[in-house]
Amino acid sequence: MPPVRPVSFLDLAPVVAGSNTHESLRRSVELAQLADRLGYHRYWFAEHHNTAGLASGSPEIMIAHVADHTERMKIGAGGVMLPNHAPLRVVEAFRLLEALHPGRIDLGLGRAPGTDTLTAFAMRRSREAMSADDYPDQLAELLAFDDAAFPVDHPFRAITPVPADVNLPPVWLLGSSGFSSVLAAEVGLGFAFAAHINRAAAVPALRAYRERFIPSARYPEPYAILTVSVAVGETAEQAAELAKVNDLLLLRLRTGKLGQYPTREEAVAYRFTPDERALLAALPLNYIAGDAAAVHRQVAALADESGADEIMLTTMLPEPDDRTRVVAAMAREFDLGPTPAGSDPAAAAG
Repeated sequence: MPPVRPVSFLDLAPVVAGSNTHESLRRSVELAQLADRLGYHRYWFAEHHNTAGLASGSPEIMIAHVADHTERMKIGAGGVMLPNHAPLRVVEAFRLLEALHPGRIDLGLGRAPGTDTLTAFAMRRSREAMSADDYPDQLAELLAFDDAAFPVDHPFRAITPVPADVNLPPVWLLGSSGFSSVLAAEVGLGFAFAAHINRAAAVPALRAYRERFIPSARYPEPYAILTVSVAVGETAEQAAELAKVNDLLLLRLRTGKLGQYPTREEAVAYRFTPDERALLAALPLNYIAGDAAAVHRQVAALADESGADEIMLTTMLPEPDDRTRVVAAMAREFDLGPTPAGSDPAAAAG
C-alpha cells in the first residue's frame, strides 16, 4: 500500500492580466482558507522581486496575515532568500511570527536571489555581497543566533535576538539541485525540493539528502518535501488549454517579458514559433498537466520514486477559478481530511 503523505501548497500570488495586487492578495487569502478547510498541511509563500506578475515580495507579511485568517494549517516561507537579508533580521522576524502563532509557522530558506542581478544588487547594496558565495556561512550564523551558539570570542555572542524567549520555527532548506540537499543533510535540517524548477534532479537530490543526513536536535530524522507544479483541467481538452498558459508564461519568463500573467484567452490565441517551442523544450522548469486523476497519478508516482515524506503542490495558473480547481481537485484525489490544530507529521523532525 502506498504511503499516506501530507499535502501542502506553495502560493506564488500571481497577478493576472487585467487584475491588480489587491485582488490577487485577496484571492490568496481565500485560497488559503479553502486549503485549510480541505485538509492541506502547510501553505507557503515565496519571495520574488522586480516581477510585476507576482504580488508577494515579503513572505513574512503574507504569513502573518494569512495565519490570522486560517485556523489549522502551518503557514510559512517557501522561502526567504537568505542572501538578500541579514541573518539576524530573519531570526527576529520569524521568532516574532512564531510568538504570534505558536506551532504554526515554517521558515524555508533559499540560496537564489529570487530576482535578476540588478535587483539583487539593489537588495544587498554592495558589490561584495553580490559576489560572495557564503550561503553556508549565512545559514550557520542564523542558526547560531537562534541557538546562542557563537564561540566565546565571537562579537555576535553579545547579541540577543528578540523576542528573547521564543526560538525559530522549523527551518527548511529549499533547493532545485544537489547543493542544498547535501547542505540540508549535513546540518540536519528539513529539505524541500523544487521539482517545478528542475524535475529531472528531484529523485537524485532527495535520495542524496536521505543517504547523507546527519541527525540534529531540530530534526532527529530526515524529512523531505517534494514541490510540483500542476495544471488541473476538468477534462483533458481543458488541461491542454491550461498547459498553453504555462508555456506562454514560461516563455515570457525566459525572455524577460513576464509582466502580468497571461490569461487563458491570450494563451489559446498565441501561436508559438518553432524557435520558441525549442526554447521551451530545453527549459528545466516543469509542470504536470491533465485532468485530476492523471495529475494525481503522476505526482504520486514522482513522490514514490523520490521517497518524499510530503507533497507540496503549486500552480503557475493565474486565474482564480483554475487555482481553486487545483486545490479542491487535488484534495479529493489525495483524500485529504482536516487534522487537529497543531498536529504535524514532521513534529518529531522539527
